Amino acid sequence: MDRERILIVEDELIIAADIERILKKQDWEVVSISSCAKEALNQIDCLAPGMVLIDIHLNGQNEGIDVGRHLLERDTIPFVYITSLVDKVTLEEAKQTRPMGYIVKPFKPDDIVTTIEIAFSNHQHRQLDPGRNNSQPTSEIPYKLRKVTDYIHSHLGDKFSIDNLAGLTDWKPHHFIRNFKRYLGITPYQYILQCKIQKAKALLAETDLLVSNIGYDLGFQSHSSFTTTFYKLTNETPEVFRLRRKRERL
Repeated sequence: MDRERILIVEDELIIAADIERILKKQDWEVVSISSCAKEALNQIDCLAPGMVLIDIHLNGQNEGIDVGRHLLERDTIPFVYITSLVDKVTLEEAKQTRPMGYIVKPFKPDDIVTTIEIAFSNHQHRQLDPGRNNSQPTSEIPYKLRKVTDYIHSHLGDKFSIDNLAGLTDWKPHHFIRNFKRYLGITPYQYILQCKIQKAKALLAETDLLVSNIGYDLGFQSHSSFTTTFYKLTNETPEVFRLRRKRERL
């Protein structure tokens, strides 16, 4: 399953085309556009997209919720609702399907891009959600690791050590690393770098801070180390990324 392959479930062709344009600007592939729940479920089985964007209100009914329920049962493909419905009943229904995001129409291109990026990240770490982790519903592991990831997000500019992070869980360092990799799929060091670069991308896109200052604020020792890490994880330098995002907004 390729995370860059996205299925759009939307019965309004103009809106679907607008979403497709936004996704293609990010080099994400739109594998198909479905206009009803039945077609969407078939496309999910046949195409195995890496993400599904779902309009809740399809053909006069909330068929999108049915697609969400199907995806929750599998819990292998992240999905985001894109809808104009914000009433309490619909929101409660949608929440029960545990979507990775909820975008309200009318939306801006950045709403789509940012929500999808966060959805991919949340899905990667979904096993930290005890409500989804059916294999060990009473395990304390997801709770302890959530404490660690929350700490990392709140201290991205700090220096991290395995001993300090493990201390948040009361586990030995080797036990901490093993559990972390088991539930998140990557090492603590890789996770920290990913979080730093995600934060850097947001700052580059939304502020005029100097690239060097962003790197230092996120704990990198030099401009070159920040640039090198950013390039390894994004295939772009920070400067090129910022320029591209500015052009996309024009």
